[in-house]
Amino acid sequence: MYQEHRDQSQTIKARCAVVTLSDTRTVQTDASGKKISDLLTAAGHAVADYQIIPDDPKRLRNLLADLLARADVDAILTNGGSGIARKDRTIEVVQEFFDIALPGFGELFRMLSWSEIGSGAMLSRAVGGVARGKLLFALPGSPAAVELALTRLILPELGHLLHELRK
Repeated sequence: MYQEHRDQSQTIKARCAVVTLSDTRTVQTDASGKKISDLLTAAGHAVADYQIIPDDPKRLRNLLADLLARADVDAILTNGGSGIARKDRTIEVVQEFFDIALPGFGELFRMLSWSEIGSGAMLSRAVGGVARGKLLFALPGSPAAVELALTRLILPELGHLLHELRK
């Protein structure tokens, strides 16, 4: 049954917002935001919005509220600000919006990261969930981490997740 649902939902194309949290990156230097956008579009999904904002919880909270209110956004993928440094508050802000948490996303991400980087995987606080009927993921800021999250977890299930939300 799962495989049948997943196969049927592969034609669903998501309209995504990509948000990079960084005090130093620009459009020219944002390798992770570009990687997310490129992987989404290569899989047939659309990037409805792309922004780089500073590591500022208030600014992120306001931006997420705006993006979640938009009819042309099905999923939001953030990257950066997810570590344990004093300024890293992305996870706390993102979780405020969750109506339904997807703990398996973070668990699987850390498990897959373990096989690539070893014990450093414990530093990842990546999370995913549903907020106001939309998908919301917070990823680490490294290009390798976003590639892992998208290719191994998000892209294989994106259509299926949206199918389930639209029932």
